[in-house]
Amino acid sequence: MLIGNKDIVTGMLVDVETTGLSPKQDEMIEIGILLFRYNQAADEFLEIEEKHSYLREPQSSGALANYPFAQRVHGIPFEAVQGQAFEDERVQEAFAKADFAMAHNASFDRSFICTMYPEAAELRWHCTVRHIPWKEYGFLNSKLLYLVRQHGLGTSQTHRALDDVMQLHALLQCKNEDQETYLKAALSRRPMGKYGEKKTGYRRFGTR
Repeated sequence: MLIGNKDIVTGMLVDVETTGLSPKQDEMIEIGILLFRYNQAADEFLEIEEKHSYLREPQSSGALANYPFAQRVHGIPFEAVQGQAFEDERVQEAFAKADFAMAHNASFDRSFICTMYPEAAELRWHCTVRHIPWKEYGFLNSKLLYLVRQHGLGTSQTHRALDDVMQLHALLQCKNEDQETYLKAALSRRPMGKYGEKKTGYRRFGTR
């Protein structure tokens, strides 16, 4: 079944860097967003519409305390995020334009995004880890860097949000043994259940 019963849709790929693993105690410090058009009837990638990358300074005491530990993973010095803030309006406009959203290990990214931007919970979400049967395709694991290397798309990963999104965009255009793109394989699966259905509210930290 076509998403929205139309041939051409707008997809959103997203990745975040955070101060830790818990959206209740930690915060996003970087978000990367890519909007692209896709002809789902022809399984054809069209043009990239928008790319966004923003940094922000965490506000809560817990997130600030965790920053030195998280920096060992994402490598973003605190000086780079100090005084920075996401452009909320631009981020929210991107959500409004998308027919679906995807992330590599989307459960993690979505939990942080929907905590800060609850309207993102209304999107149709797919996970490029769980919704693509990588092992059935002969790959040992579903780590992004491994898959990028196996497909000859690069040899390293910066762990910066927009860089990861661009690598994912390239990976999804590759085809499986049935000559279908990995994106089509992901969209053929049932989307993730709606985030936060049992929750009553969200708190937005330090947006400007």
